[in-house]
Amino acid sequence: MNIIETHNLTKAYSNFTAVSDVSLNIPKGKVYGFLGPNGAGKSTTMKMFLGLTKPTSGSFAINGKKYPNDRIQILKEVGSFIESPAFYGNLSGEENLDIIRKILDLPKSSVDEALEIVGLSQWKGRLAKKYSLGMKQRLGLASALIGRPPILILDEPTNGLDPIGVHEIRALIRSLPEKFDCTVIVSSHLLSEIELMADKIGILNHGNLLFEGTIEQLKQHVAATGYPTANLEDTFLALINEDNTRRGEGR
Repeated sequence: MNIIETHNLTKAYSNFTAVSDVSLNIPKGKVYGFLGPNGAGKSTTMKMFLGLTKPTSGSFAINGKKYPNDRIQILKEVGSFIESPAFYGNLSGEENLDIIRKILDLPKSSVDEALEIVGLSQWKGRLAKKYSLGMKQRLGLASALIGRPPILILDEPTNGLDPIGVHEIRALIRSLPEKFDCTVIVSSHLLSEIELMADKIGILNHGNLLFEGTIEQLKQHVAATGYPTANLEDTFLALINEDNTRRGEGR
């Protein structure tokens, strides 16, 4: 069963199409990896899901609810982490989360629960401006997780982290569907990172969906075109380069 489906989803600006006729099928209770180079259209697609920007054409439904008619109901079911999370520096991590809790009308216990999930309980009283980058990323994850929404949208959550931080956040994301019966959409420009987290992936380039399926299906797809599959990062780059070449020849 798919929890998110899009049909020919498109976002165009005056002379630029950020997302072009994208049809996604995101299964319930899984980690879905959203891949593509910077500027491929990943963040724009996620912002459409959150109602932060309107589609130019096409449609999408989240958990059976259709945009735009059910926009408010959709937002109640989605926790998000888009780009670098912003917090009030002069408030503690706990106080920042408490603001979100009040907006969402959640019980007070939800703040401590979210901090516990991301491993920040020990530093909940520290001012957010004194948090390291890794701690800020964790606080961003906690703000997405608060109230245990059934759908999480995470835009490059490991950006700027050291290798240990990347490993910890990756392990946390991988564990979420089973722990909390939720669906996670996580974006990255690194296939090697998504490979360790995702059950299914979608690859975007210049706003177009190049591939959707499992890592194994990607290997089969690329092997059929003659590209090597031993190194998945090379596989991913080959797919992107092939599309870029095709675009260049089509101009």
